[in-house]
Amino acid sequence: MQIIGLIGGITPQSTIMYYQVLNGLASDRFGDPHSCKVIINSVDFAEIAGLQKQNRWDLLDGLMAEAAKSLEAAGAKCILICANTMHLTVDAVKNAVSVPVIHIAEATSEQIQLKKLKTVALLGTRYTMEKDFFINILASFGIKALVPNLEDRNKIHDIIYSELSKGLLLDASKQIYLQIMDKLVEEGAEGVILGCTEIPLLIKQADVSVPVFDTTTIHATKAFNLSLNL
Repeated sequence: MQIIGLIGGITPQSTIMYYQVLNGLASDRFGDPHSCKVIINSVDFAEIAGLQKQNRWDLLDGLMAEAAKSLEAAGAKCILICANTMHLTVDAVKNAVSVPVIHIAEATSEQIQLKKLKTVALLGTRYTMEKDFFINILASFGIKALVPNLEDRNKIHDIIYSELSKGLLLDASKQIYLQIMDKLVEEGAEGVILGCTEIPLLIKQADVSVPVFDTTTIHATKAFNLSLNL
């Protein structure tokens, strides 16, 4: 397999999940004790979150592009941005390197198509739920996205930044997420996208009656499969 480059640290919790998934896939494919060939450029989440709040996506574009360049220079043959929200910078990243950059929304849309679903709930940060970068890609695959109402979006976002990003997994917050998901299912959602790479820490398929799409696992799996064919 070829080396996979990860732009991580957004947050460290989700980067750990990517690393675990990739190494598990390598062990399953090649047998124990094989592990995945990975290079991680871990950025400072405080810097990222601060620039997000300031709406300085121009600076974030530059920061992420430089991270991608360093991964390619180190030998990465494909690159993942290990965060849904930071795919707002994906064009800058793609323009900075010559190796494939795998888009998390495209990988997720492919899996939703395989399930033949047409309407799904999208949970994530406010940026992911309110901006159109993820929703437009879903639409290009013929999939309609339902997002929570403003109050529920704020709850989801606050739990991500104040709890999940720090590895805090509280049952009260899990119940809030499940209640919001139930509302969206009642509104017609046939599945739920866990559109923040930390949400799968809290919510599992067994918790939800409809198909759940864990973007972290989906994204990492597509990269692993690609790395075998580069």
